[in-house]
Amino acid sequence: MNVAIVILNWNGRALLERFLPIVVKHSSDEAQVYVADNASTDTSVAYCKTAFPEDVIVIQNTVNGGYAKGYNDALKHITADVFVLLNSDIEVTNGWLTPIIEQFKANPNLAAAQPKIRDLKNRTYFEYAGAAGGYIDVLGYPYCRGRVFDTLEKDSGQYDDTVAIHWASGACFFVRAQAYKEIGGLDEDYFAHQEEIDLCWRLLHKGYEVKAIGSSSVFHLGGATLAKANPQKTYYNFRNSLFNIVKHVPSSRYILYIFFRLLLDGIAAFQFLLKGKPKHLWAILRAHLSFYTHLPLMIKKRNGLSKKSLTYPVTSILFTYYVQSKRLFNEYL
Repeated sequence: MNVAIVILNWNGRALLERFLPIVVKHSSDEAQVYVADNASTDTSVAYCKTAFPEDVIVIQNTVNGGYAKGYNDALKHITADVFVLLNSDIEVTNGWLTPIIEQFKANPNLAAAQPKIRDLKNRTYFEYAGAAGGYIDVLGYPYCRGRVFDTLEKDSGQYDDTVAIHWASGACFFVRAQAYKEIGGLDEDYFAHQEEIDLCWRLLHKGYEVKAIGSSSVFHLGGATLAKANPQKTYYNFRNSLFNIVKHVPSSRYILYIFFRLLLDGIAAFQFLLKGKPKHLWAILRAHLSFYTHLPLMIKKRNGLSKKSLTYPVTSILFTYYVQSKRLFNEYL
């Protein structure tokens, strides 16, 4: 099986110097490593070409189109059976590829997958961006095995299994190339954040499987491009989560769900104000304005999608977490 590891970079030479040698060390026997550069203005490209002239192929995008367009542009130039979309701040481990590639070989219906993602700064705990596999509730709020909102679990082997999930993390995202092309790749209107949720949801509509494979693990630094506290991240997460509802929730419910989400977003904005974070309040307002602007386009994108209902482990993660005070994923089972 031909595997391509593709690391998207934008002015990230320091991250490449730290993490790319480890990727090459633990991957080059099983995969070809690529760096897809999003029109960097630093010396990232020169570093890759000088440090790894034979082990790394550099693809230079003409513009910085964010995560979605950056990968769509780069993957057009790569021929492989499986793409591995890997953040530049991921530390891979020895043998990390093998369990997941074996799953792709054994199961032709497997379209996307992720390993366990642990915190590089606190290595025994799961990391925020994906943990041990992602789910959503009926209102489109994402959460993970091993991470619900800001509660991170310690990895004690409780998620070492292979299970079906709703979405695999974009931090370390394995996807079958044929399936990726079939559904048109990442939605570039998202720019960044939650586009992997949308992609996986579209794959599920098509009848494909998405899995978390706990026999593989990597470590994620996190916040290397946009810190968690950055208002721009708040903007993308709130807006793109609304995009997901419009694109994927069945017609009989999506308008009602959007109404509830707008109310809950208003509460979240008020909480940011009480916490003295007016920039985040403004980010939510901007997210809503952008959502309204994009709404006709998102409704149009519903066309052609089968509206198969998902099975939700949790109906409302907000109620379960904040009202019932259940903080750990295993408490929901």
